Amino acid sequence: MNKLMTMTRQFRDDENGAAMVEYSILIGIIAVAAIMTVIAIGGWVNARFTGLCAAMEASSVGGCNATSGVGS
Repeated sequence: MNKLMTMTRQFRDDENGAAMVEYSILIGIIAVAAIMTVIAIGGWVNARFTGLCAAMEASSVGGCNATSGVGS
């Protein structure tokens, strides 16, 4: 009976599962933040290149095709 009570107390006090869930949630939040950062930076870079392409088209330096991304 004493062994059963000891095993019950150990099971009650075990926090490994809770820690694993907390770390999983934390990893999920970090992954979402990283993906959102990459998407935001990608949008910013795309806007900068589109602006550069428009400026090249307006000047006599050269030109580019904004849809294909090919410059001349």
